[in-house]
Amino acid sequence: MSGSHAAIERVFREEYGRVIAALMSVFRDLDVAEEAVQEALVVALERWPEAGTPRSPGAWITTTAKRKAIDRRRRERAREEKYAQIGPAETEEDDPYREVDDETPIEDDRLRLIFTCCHPALGLEARVALTLRTLCGLTTGEIAGAFLMREAAMAQRLVRAKRKIRDAGIPYAVPEAGQLQERLDGVLSVIYLVFNEGYAASAGEQVVRVDMASEGIRLGRLLADLMPEEGEVQGLLALMLLSDARREARQDSSGGPVLLGEQDRSLWDAESIRKGMEELSKGEALGARGPYLVQAAIARAHARALDAGDTDWHEIVGLYEELALMTPSPVVLLNLAAAVAMAEGPQIGLALMDRDEVAGQLDGYRWLHSARGELLRRLDRREEAAEAYRRAIALSENAAELVYLGRRLEEVKSR
Repeated sequence: MSGSHAAIERVFREEYGRVIAALMSVFRDLDVAEEAVQEALVVALERWPEAGTPRSPGAWITTTAKRKAIDRRRRERAREEKYAQIGPAETEEDDPYREVDDETPIEDDRLRLIFTCCHPALGLEARVALTLRTLCGLTTGEIAGAFLMREAAMAQRLVRAKRKIRDAGIPYAVPEAGQLQERLDGVLSVIYLVFNEGYAASAGEQVVRVDMASEGIRLGRLLADLMPEEGEVQGLLALMLLSDARREARQDSSGGPVLLGEQDRSLWDAESIRKGMEELSKGEALGARGPYLVQAAIARAHARALDAGDTDWHEIVGLYEELALMTPSPVVLLNLAAAVAMAEGPQIGLALMDRDEVAGQLDGYRWLHSARGELLRRLDRREEAAEAYRRAIALSENAAELVYLGRRLEEVKSR
């Protein structure tokens, strides 16, 4: 792929959710919206390399995609009055570089899209996957990686979810107050996975995808404004802010990852920490304590430590134990094992990681193998550490992470 084509595709990815949401507000059909955006991409790949990137690329994409969708609808259903009322037909001769309104999608279009995709008629994983695809433009492969499943299976799940939205006539709207609660778990999961894709990118050249992390935080703020009495909403926003505060310290000068214990904490964003602790206090004051509030409390424990040696690992172990009672997933148990390793020693932590309910469930999860590699390295079990790093390398698609893991592998091989 040429450099210009890669740049164009990057712009489309950044604007994808906003454009899809804007088109959904008109056409109420995800397939129509996605096909129109793909057609707009083709036009951009033809014209932008010569004419240059429009001053407002998001508005250009929205306008071009809308025109493509209208043209397709008119061709397919020319006699249906509801499509004739959309607006005057546009032609290929219209100048796509003309001045357009960059504020076409209203502020909460994307929040409407989240609630549409998180309708209770869909399974929880389908809600999360569909929103990651339509709102954030993640590829099917990236979403499959987040769910630890095959890409082909995820593709089928997305097709079924979109079909169900269309056939059931699920509305494109933020639900009434009485319906909000039943949708909340799915919406929180979506926002957190969006943030996590930015916080620890599953693929690409960088450890952090700032655009995706920022989008997750923006969506969290919107939801917090919409549901100010929900402690878990405040907890999620707090968790994202406290985690994102470490952004600048999480990469070295070459773009490689820096582990939490090795980070320069002077680079942590004090304002994000302050805001995160403020949101956490709001959430805790509301009473009910859920998984996001507990995870935010873990992030707060890290933020309070002036350096890695000041970290209260016993407090963190207790919080992970509380979280494991709420959500006893293999990933939570892995994190608990890692905390125990810091509090009580790598041998004890490794034994917890190697239990069937953790290692037996997460063989395709790269973070398990990199975590095991770290503990085995600390125990000077070099051959086993090398094998763990090789497994992590085989599972990773992030270029910066691969460089880091390669260094760790060479380190244990040469000792």
